[in-house]
Amino acid sequence: MSEYPSPDPALTERNALYIDGDWRYSASDATDTVINVADGSELGFVPRGSAEDVDAAVIAARAASDAWATSSVAERVEALRALSAGLAERQDSIARLISLEVGTPLKISRIVQVGLPSAVLSAFADTLTSYEWEHEVGNSLVVREPAGVVGAITPWNYPLHQLVAKVGGAVAAGCSVVAKPAGVAPLAAFAFADVFAEVADRLGLPSGLFNLVSGPGSEVGEAIAGHPGVDVVSFTGSTEAGAKVMRSAAANITRVSLELGGKSANVILPDADLGRAVKTGVNNAFLNSGQTCSAWTRMLVPRDKQDEAVDLARAAAARLTLGHPLDPATRLGPLASAQQQVTVRDYIRLGESEGAKLVLGGAAAPDGLDKGFYVQPTIFAGVDNTSRLAQEEIFGPVLVIVPFDSEDEAVSIANDSPYGLAGGVWSADEERALTVARRIRTGQVDINGAAFNPAAPFGGYKKSGLGREFGTHGIDEFTETKAIQR
Repeated sequence: MSEYPSPDPALTERNALYIDGDWRYSASDATDTVINVADGSELGFVPRGSAEDVDAAVIAARAASDAWATSSVAERVEALRALSAGLAERQDSIARLISLEVGTPLKISRIVQVGLPSAVLSAFADTLTSYEWEHEVGNSLVVREPAGVVGAITPWNYPLHQLVAKVGGAVAAGCSVVAKPAGVAPLAAFAFADVFAEVADRLGLPSGLFNLVSGPGSEVGEAIAGHPGVDVVSFTGSTEAGAKVMRSAAANITRVSLELGGKSANVILPDADLGRAVKTGVNNAFLNSGQTCSAWTRMLVPRDKQDEAVDLARAAAARLTLGHPLDPATRLGPLASAQQQVTVRDYIRLGESEGAKLVLGGAAAPDGLDKGFYVQPTIFAGVDNTSRLAQEEIFGPVLVIVPFDSEDEAVSIANDSPYGLAGGVWSADEERALTVARRIRTGQVDINGAAFNPAAPFGGYKKSGLGREFGTHGIDEFTETKAIQR
């Protein structure tokens, strides 16, 4: 018997899609296997949906959107709070599931992979109570109305959190949803559908308000993005995949919201508490084994403090015990797929060939972890910001340390990236940090390790995407604006 038994088969062996308020078999008889990332074994399976299933889901969502658009704010708040509570009640079982399909250590899964989505739904409910649906401009009444049907295409790194970001905003706005989870980690989305089904039945929500169709992006994802019955497409994933979604949506002039890649800079100014800044920066960069789009994967440090920063970073990373995601001692788990493991190891070899100084880790397999998709926590120092190692999103436990000689140069390096999703600034003078944060072209910047705010807008500049999620802005994404003159 395994030291870490598998979750309940009811959570891992899914043979039906959730469409129009009911579980139904896919038009296709095929299934897709879900892999246990800790050892490479089969964790479960989900239906391989088709374009025909998407059609059925969109029809159901269209009918539901017409009904839900006229619902009251109180009804929407009640639904959001019930969904939040439903996730909280299932926190342990869903966290365990995500740990095995993504690799996140269980303690972190409970807090981030499940606890945060529950908090996000509550935050949407709170925001909705004071959301401004209309205001006057001269002789015009400007109103916001539900956009209609939302197509939500979500990634594998935070499979529940990213789904909730879209569903929560859409439900708050009065919209219905057709969702497609990532093929690598789809099981959390099915667990959410279980919660939604229970809440919908108890509260009498319209059938078809939330629909789930799993399957390959090349068929199900493209069918959603290019469907004439979808009013807004919200996608989270790679920049390359986001561009494909945008092209598919363009045929129908469908609005898109894209949350894409990142290569965020953590700027540590000369007067900062170096020890705290480096330790927090390492933990941020390696959260979820580096599989975080907003991770601070470039650490910018004063040149005369680079050696000290390297020692501090090495010590901080050494405390991140690599191991099975269900082991209580594990701080760093495996990656989410064999392909991702290959990609990250190739980037590490590339960094060495580019001349960066490897100060921790490397591409070799970790000792004692020959099964599963593990990669050693890896740090490079003296990195040239123009190198591929510093310019391209790696999506693994790889941190690059880039030296700078002045504050202006630090800002220039931080902005010298095709991405603009997140970042950090550290200084003993908060006003100085704020001045630098204003100069960095990213969608969000944390000063001195400030906490994530689920009610604040999240999204990026440049190739990091279009639009914003969470809070007021996350509701705005799923509304249309109308001016009524009188």
